[in-house]
Amino acid sequence: MLKAIFTNSFGILVSRILGFIRDLFTASVLGASIYSDIFFIAFKLPNLFRRIFAEGAFTQVFIPAFAKSKSKGVFSVNIFIIFLTIILLITLLVNLFPSLATQAIAIGLDKETITIAAPFVAINFWYLPLIFAVTFLSTMLQYKQHFATSAFSTALLNLSLIMALYFSQDKSQVEIVYYLSWGVVIGGLMQLGVHILAIYQYGLSKILIGGIKHIRVKLKIIKKETKEFRKQFFPAMWGNSTAQVSAFLDTFLASFLVTGSISYLYYANRIFQLPLALFAIATAVALFPRVARYIKNKDEEKAKEFMKKAFWFLAFLLSASTIGAIIFSREITWLLFERGAFSSNDTSNTTAVLQMYMIGLLPFGLQKLFVLWLYAKQMQMQAAKIATFSLVTYIVIALSLISPMGVSGLALASTIGGFVSFTLTIRVFGIQNFFDILHSKNTIYLFVGLIFFTILLLIFKEFITLAIY
Repeated sequence: MLKAIFTNSFGILVSRILGFIRDLFTASVLGASIYSDIFFIAFKLPNLFRRIFAEGAFTQVFIPAFAKSKSKGVFSVNIFIIFLTIILLITLLVNLFPSLATQAIAIGLDKETITIAAPFVAINFWYLPLIFAVTFLSTMLQYKQHFATSAFSTALLNLSLIMALYFSQDKSQVEIVYYLSWGVVIGGLMQLGVHILAIYQYGLSKILIGGIKHIRVKLKIIKKETKEFRKQFFPAMWGNSTAQVSAFLDTFLASFLVTGSISYLYYANRIFQLPLALFAIATAVALFPRVARYIKNKDEEKAKEFMKKAFWFLAFLLSASTIGAIIFSREITWLLFERGAFSSNDTSNTTAVLQMYMIGLLPFGLQKLFVLWLYAKQMQMQAAKIATFSLVTYIVIALSLISPMGVSGLALASTIGGFVSFTLTIRVFGIQNFFDILHSKNTIYLFVGLIFFTILLLIFKEFITLAIY
């Protein structure tokens, strides 16, 4: 398990470092302007679907179903065709009516901005069918306990965008957004290419080719399996995507605020997502196949033991990340983004948003761990109900805070929604089971360690700040 976690974490780290380099160049070239807002809007919707598929429902439902299937090739090809057909139809509709799609993403924008943004939305949306194909192949590789290709492949998207920024550096801002949009599509093609190679290397291509050959003959055999997959998938998708939907709504609501608000959310969320992906998501991806296997074999105690180890691993790392990021939020933002078109005022606004996001790092991260228990036990409907309640909480609080707090109020509302989601997930997991995990010397070590860590950072904050500036 540790090897899988390390592989995922290292791959994510490489990708995120390249992502920050990409964001550094983007902030320098576009700043927090109408054109940066336009690109982030254009990339928002396909990126939303990517996170839902790649980090959640599809993998968590497909792996158990694929393992149980008697005709794995036919089952997997059938699922792929169904989903890809739907996604291609949606993509074609977006390309036929890009202005409507743009308005749906950011209804608060004026007509002129929507007109400018519409073609970019259409281009970026072609990333969606590509990344679904990547996710499908990635899930099959996870079944074979191979994580490296998927972990490192996101770096290809960031490399493509960095190259787009490099070749467009002397262009107008509109042309730069065009280069970035096509960079997204090229990055998706590169990701798909390396996954196809990995599928071939691990012998999974034979399963897929066999599925294509026999799909007409054996389609009736997997009819029940396909129906069960669809039944499990949609509640799982909804239950796993609360954070992504709230992030999407952040953009929607921020479009009513001052220019740059969407960009402040994006830049702050990019920093927030680093420890979340590096620790929580990497651990969850590596842990799920093992937990699902133990629960399938009715060995819940063994599954709980692995959950306990993962809990303390995440608790220490996420708590330290939260404290460090809050104390040095301005320094981090300044170091990463304040250059070129990104002003000191942009740094202040992004810092305020980042602090509100970081408060929710621990509950968001731990929730990704405990929700695995629900999916492994096929409790998708309970997860969907939790997600719905959490999302409603977010919407109510966001509407309450957007006026007095502006864009930082949206980030705080997202954080509160994360706390609600975590609390309700623990209730389903079992309060006694949760207290059994907390009943450990690690609780004392964590509490005392964080106090000393906080004091140490505060003592050296002035010296570190002077060194950075």
